[in-house]
Amino acid sequence: MRRNLESQAGLVAWAGRMGALGLLVLISLPGPVRAGMKAPGNTLWFERLLAERGHELGLGDAGRIRATEVRKQKTDRRDAELLLRLMLENRFPRLWIPSLEQRDLRQLLIHRHKLVGMRRQVKNQLQHLALNQGVQQKRKLWTQAGRKLLEELPLTGWTARRREELLKLLDGLDCSIGELDDAVKEAAEKDPVAQLLDRHPGVGPITALAFAVTLGDIHRFAHSRQVVSYLGLNPSEHSSGGRQRMGKISKQGNAMVRSLLVEAGQSAARLVPELKRAYQRLKHRKHSAVAKVMVARKLAVRLYWMWKTQQPSTATRMQGSPSHPVAAV
Repeated sequence: MRRNLESQAGLVAWAGRMGALGLLVLISLPGPVRAGMKAPGNTLWFERLLAERGHELGLGDAGRIRATEVRKQKTDRRDAELLLRLMLENRFPRLWIPSLEQRDLRQLLIHRHKLVGMRRQVKNQLQHLALNQGVQQKRKLWTQAGRKLLEELPLTGWTARRREELLKLLDGLDCSIGELDDAVKEAAEKDPVAQLLDRHPGVGPITALAFAVTLGDIHRFAHSRQVVSYLGLNPSEHSSGGRQRMGKISKQGNAMVRSLLVEAGQSAARLVPELKRAYQRLKHRKHSAVAKVMVARKLAVRLYWMWKTQQPSTATRMQGSPSHPVAAV
């Protein structure tokens, strides 16, 4: 098998697929070795394997690593040589790695988020069946009376079977999501950061815990602008020649946390006069969708300063710019 390893002075750079022979060579290297690789997915087992043998593994930002190479020819060997050169020159863009506990809490939040999305799809299908029968109840369809009305619709054949199986799926998802909600609330009660953020109007334990475990260490971010950029809530920009061109938000961050902040921002805009005024002003000037994203950005800034200063929202200073370099992650 081909080895995708380049080593020098106790450093190892790995690019491409790791075959059995390459893996055996890497873990059998004598003494502590500092290894570097691009950050792919599903590498927890590999991190544990190297840690058990006393080696240090650094995960690098794949986008920034690729940006340092101007040539268009990409091979595993060239990638490994590039990684090794960056490590030798101390220019390796190392990512921050969360703890095992933080990763486990992230899995809890991701699992719940995925199930909520599945439930939304099931509800949309049931709404479609009801609309085909001339029944338009919107949110009332999920009340006890709406459920009874849905079950009594005169459906036959495969349409009736579809309704029956969708209702079973909905009941199962409601039960699972309820259990996960309880687990998130219990985890948030044990997390001092989540407890602090939960005190902000409109922010619940789910959003507070997701914000806490996603950012991990607040000291990684020197300014609130970096948090906004890290979450992908800052606008994309292509400015040149003294002309500023701003686009849609970059969406270069955690999509789950971004959606939670948008949802929490709508609740906060009803409870916080400052956010309500800003929302109404931008809604009339542009569009409600733009105003929702703006409130989500302001909410992220407020949560950042609450965490940074360990003070409630009423005592924190709020500042931030829509554009700033992303913090080291």
